[in-house]
Amino acid sequence: MTDRSTDKARGRVLVAKVGLDGHDRGVKVVARILRDAGYEVIYTGLFQSPETVAAAAVDEDVDVVGLSLLSGAHLTLAPAVVAAMRTAGSNAPVVVGGIVPAHDMDELKRAGVAGVLTPGAT
Repeated sequence: MTDRSTDKARGRVLVAKVGLDGHDRGVKVVARILRDAGYEVIYTGLFQSPETVAAAAVDEDVDVVGLSLLSGAHLTLAPAVVAAMRTAGSNAPVVVGGIVPAHDMDELKRAGVAGVLTPGAT
């Protein structure tokens, strides 16, 4: 375990692509922006399951998990990741970025998603 009091990173962020969505350009740009802002970024790659994201979040002791969801499966995948993380013992917040209709945001929040960032968010 790293002693965070001496760690120069602003925090540890895990970014993931869950499900069958193979579009990873945006998540890689976000990962680079976070890294350049001083965060330690762990990118799990494409086609992850909720359980593999949860396991990585616990193993890496992350402060937050960011999910890039563009396939329209956000109402299924994001709550599944939140549930898998809680089962694995992680209370790290889960943030969703991608194509999420405004009328789905309240449901995601009720499912435990901490925040939703849509295209153009800063």
